[in-house]
Amino acid sequence: MKLLSLLLIAPALFGQVTFDRILNANKEPQNWITYSGTEMSQRHSLLSQITPANVKNLELQWVFQAHSLEKFEATPLVVDGVLYTVQAPNDVVAMDAATGRVFWVYEYPPSPEALVCCGRVNRGLAILNDTLFMGTIDGHLIALDAKSGRPIWNVTVAKAGAGYSLMHAPLIVKDKVIVGTAGGEFGIRGFLAAYDARTGKEAWKFHTIPGPGDPGHETWAGDSWQHGGASVWVTGSYDPQLNLTYWGIGNPGPDWNSDNREGANLYSDSVVALDADTGKLRWYFQFSPHDDFDYDSVQVPVLADMEWKGKLRRVMLWANRNGFYYVLDRTTGEFLQGKPFAKVTWTTGLDDSGHPVRIATANPSREGTLVYPGVQGATNWFSPSYSPHTGFFYIDTWENYGSIFNKLPADYVEGRRYTAGSPRSPVPSLTGAQVLNRTEAEGYGVVRAFDPKTGERKWEFKMADVSMSGILTTTTDLLFAGGREGYFWALDARTGAELWRASVGGEVASGPMTYSVNGRQYIAVSAGNSLFTFALRQ
Repeated sequence: MKLLSLLLIAPALFGQVTFDRILNANKEPQNWITYSGTEMSQRHSLLSQITPANVKNLELQWVFQAHSLEKFEATPLVVDGVLYTVQAPNDVVAMDAATGRVFWVYEYPPSPEALVCCGRVNRGLAILNDTLFMGTIDGHLIALDAKSGRPIWNVTVAKAGAGYSLMHAPLIVKDKVIVGTAGGEFGIRGFLAAYDARTGKEAWKFHTIPGPGDPGHETWAGDSWQHGGASVWVTGSYDPQLNLTYWGIGNPGPDWNSDNREGANLYSDSVVALDADTGKLRWYFQFSPHDDFDYDSVQVPVLADMEWKGKLRRVMLWANRNGFYYVLDRTTGEFLQGKPFAKVTWTTGLDDSGHPVRIATANPSREGTLVYPGVQGATNWFSPSYSPHTGFFYIDTWENYGSIFNKLPADYVEGRRYTAGSPRSPVPSLTGAQVLNRTEAEGYGVVRAFDPKTGERKWEFKMADVSMSGILTTTTDLLFAGGREGYFWALDARTGAELWRASVGGEVASGPMTYSVNGRQYIAVSAGNSLFTFALRQ
């Protein structure tokens, strides 16, 4: 049963968030009206009040303490002074973006049947007109009135008891709400689906594992396609000129024993480009064919227009969990460039088509095989950033992080984990002073800046421990990111120099974002179980 807790009706009667406003989000940088800032997913802001010269004057303004002990991974939305976020697993909160005063809370208790592999979390919301949309960990898509929090409709996207869940912020395209299913570790058959924003009626569905008679079905041996995973964990992107929406697809299942699924296993570990009106596949690019390391490609597709070898091209920048970053032509899917951005030992490199050249001895084994990157990848779901101002692509990286991959037998049973292995780190768990004194050989977190045109690393900012923070850049050449150590940093986006830091007392595991209210710019980030909001000292 749904529960609604109305603490106070929001007084701000903002204008309708039309799709035209979403497409032109850069024209109103005071707001943050989609998960990655814009449909291009650059996580770059044009706000300019906070600069390298004055960032040292940032001070904490308010804190929202979530009534949850789960990870706080949601990126808030801000619309005309009202901030919306999700306290895990699925409670929507509306508050005053300037003061943190709560207007209303919509409480959603997920079904006891909900199965999740990696925490009962939610990464955010979508908004269209005056309606908010949220996916739930028990496989529902819910529409709420943005002014009051009252539910409008609730549809079942997939069966929770079979392992299906929704973790990411939905994507709005025209009059549709697009979501994808997580649950690959439970042997689901993943899919993306679009729903009518007004009624909740399904408009189209694209299975991320092709069925019998579909192109690509032959890349799955036997009946392995039925439980092959290929989840969706992170919000996609959209190009209105091409009318294509782009999504990263997760690993095949079982994760670490590929003996029964011979073939490339499309469209796992791929980016798919779908017609936004019909859901029809226009092109795909597979980063890690026949993956047996859990290198799922559930990263954010970052879209940019740049000169490429003397020609203006629509490109896609992709920092992949497998340790390589890629530049693709987003019109055709053509591979333009791919280079490692962290230690890689499972392949000797990429061929001219961008396909990895596998090392025969680098595979999960009964006794265990040490491979880099490790099971969490060289990066993961947390957002990179591209700054058109600097021209750099910024990646939160796990360096020298490996895992010992082993494989075990696995039989599919609905509702049970279907992973066939248990990777482990070669480095014992480190805590306290051990983390601060760990050697680089034991793995560390680092923000790296690259020139995507040349592949040249421009700078790096090292941390004592690995990080699950997303990255925010601004037009004033600031970069914001956090870490597991409990710090939130502002760096010079051109040089990587540290300009400011704040202790937030917990791991930063979300994407920082920025907005302004009444001409005052704020920076917000989640850490531990709280949302922290900063602004310049007045």
